[in-house]
Amino acid sequence: MKVLLVRPRPDPRSINLQSFMICEPLELETLAAHLQHLGHTVDLVDLILERKPLTWFVTQASYDLVGLTGYINHVQVIKQLARDVKRVSPRTRVVVGGVHAEVLPGDFADPAVDHIVWVNGARTIGEIASGLSAAEAAALPGVWGSGRPRPVLVHDKRLFPDRQITARYRDRYNYIYHDRCATLKTSFGCPFTCRFCFCTQIAPYAERDLDEVMDELEQIAEPNVFIVDDDFLSRPYRVKAFCDALDARGIHKRFIAFGRADYIVKHPEDVTLLAAHGFDAFFVGIESFRSSELDDYDKRTSVEQNVAAVRVLEAAGVQCYAGMITGEDWGRADFDSLVEFLNQFEHPMVNIQPITPMPGTPLYDDEAGRITLPRERSERWDMAHLAFAPTALKPRAYYWQLLRAYYRTSASAPQRRYIKARYGDRVYRRVFNGAMSITWQYLKLIVRPN
Repeated sequence: MKVLLVRPRPDPRSINLQSFMICEPLELETLAAHLQHLGHTVDLVDLILERKPLTWFVTQASYDLVGLTGYINHVQVIKQLARDVKRVSPRTRVVVGGVHAEVLPGDFADPAVDHIVWVNGARTIGEIASGLSAAEAAALPGVWGSGRPRPVLVHDKRLFPDRQITARYRDRYNYIYHDRCATLKTSFGCPFTCRFCFCTQIAPYAERDLDEVMDELEQIAEPNVFIVDDDFLSRPYRVKAFCDALDARGIHKRFIAFGRADYIVKHPEDVTLLAAHGFDAFFVGIESFRSSELDDYDKRTSVEQNVAAVRVLEAAGVQCYAGMITGEDWGRADFDSLVEFLNQFEHPMVNIQPITPMPGTPLYDDEAGRITLPRERSERWDMAHLAFAPTALKPRAYYWQLLRAYYRTSASAPQRRYIKARYGDRVYRRVFNGAMSITWQYLKLIVRPN
């Protein structure tokens, strides 16, 4: 079977971090490797980096199957792409998967979508591609059907991604301040239960064998590696074992990963060890500078721990990318307090998001009656648009305060000088252009918030 795998470009109305980072499509590369092992011919197109439309690629070959993946803000985009495929190639089967389909598969229901895969993606799509009829494929356990019980999740061992299939794009994959950056997964799911977090709904926590991880890491050519585990800092013994394995294999990379503040505070020696093994930055969900809000989010950390964690990272020479959430009841004084909190740190790099109860999370279930952002406006479910009607500010004033907070912290003149000195002119220009793109999107929202 001839298969085309597709990563879509988000709706232009979405505010996306792709202005700052474009990670490799790891899930599609892994699926490509599995399908090739089964004997299929596979192509992959990354529409974020392509100028031609999907229909052009579909018409270049007689594809039997097109696979699409995406997040919540891709829902309407993916449905339209499926219709475009059917318009130019009615015989081609269209399959949709990915993390959003695993939690809320019904969102992708559309006459142009033949199958929605909601568990065991590579294995299930391999079965679909084996020559099953549409009816036989629809009956597979991994294919979603209304009212069907969810099957058991199985993590395939030693299923490495085919990074050669994205060879023409690889020089353009990056993560914020790190050019030529690959992506690696060493575990699945998260052992915590933050009420706002979509990651906790995807899969139970499970770790990959470290020998297997190192085998994959040895194959990565890029100097920078973004570890996309929901929480890399899960267990002290695993952190030490990871570093020992790097030493044993003679692997030298620069790493970026996610980690929790409470772990960093309890195990500062691990941060020092990781810094000595190439860990350049950690993304830490600080979320709030108020204890009451941290409690509401079931974050299980304190303000004091958050501050101490950033200090530990600073002392080790590791950059902290702080994730912050703003409340729908915030006024200007609250945003000023946020800026003051962040500017106590040496180099405040921050992602500021209005509180967004993502569909499929406990917070969404609790707040559904108050959410004003329609589900069908998927392009706005980007954790940058307002999900609630703000109570203390008009929407355009709220967006202005978000933009103002960025320019008083991460995008301030001292921070711009720091970025240029630490990461160089090329990275600075790329990040600057990304900041200008997002600034323009926010300015349009300030003029026309709805």
